[in-house]
Amino acid sequence: MSMLEINDIHVFYGAIHAIKGVSFEVREHEIVTLIGANGAGKSTILNTVAGLLRPRSGQVLFEGKNIGSTPASKMVGLGMALCPEGRRIFQQMTVRENLEMGGYSRPAAEIPGSVEDAFQRFPRLKEREKQIAGTLSGGEQQMLAMARALMSKPKLMMLDEPSMGLAPILVEQIFDIIRELHAAGTTILLVEQNAQMALSVADRAYVLETGKISMSGEAKALLRDDNVRKAYLGN
Repeated sequence: MSMLEINDIHVFYGAIHAIKGVSFEVREHEIVTLIGANGAGKSTILNTVAGLLRPRSGQVLFEGKNIGSTPASKMVGLGMALCPEGRRIFQQMTVRENLEMGGYSRPAAEIPGSVEDAFQRFPRLKEREKQIAGTLSGGEQQMLAMARALMSKPKLMMLDEPSMGLAPILVEQIFDIIRELHAAGTTILLVEQNAQMALSVADRAYVLETGKISMSGEAKALLRDDNVRKAYLGN
């Protein structure tokens, strides 16, 4: 069953045609990844799905409903969460306060339990519970951004460049968490510059080049594809 369907969307920045007729789907309980070079349009697609950008034409369907004109503020209520590029945590708030903000759409009585669930999944954050978020390491900030997104109990979790700027050991930790979320049944749309890691964790993948999908298929098959290896894996 398709949770998210993108049908022939065209997205512009002023006169710049950024996304040129892209179509793809994310099925329930899958990890689907979008890979490609910088400027290929990966983040633009996520921002369009999240309602931060509007497609000039085409459809964005979430659980069969056209959400192409739905305000971004309503997306969390539909069951969608975006963990944006660059973390975008609330720098001056504590770790706990960031998590509580992530649950703003939920009944107040459920928030404390969900915060404790987040601390069980991310023990490092429990250790930093009262720390100002802006003083966390890059890896800790990424964990916090992911935990905050999960506070809304999303049906679809969108991750935009979760490994950006992290040391290799922290990248491994972040992708271990992505695997755990997948195993727990979370549907994930992953945008990632690290194609090797993205393809190793995903079920299916789409390769973007200058606003168009150039290749698609099972992630493990693309991981073995010579053209993909030469273009994105460096071998």
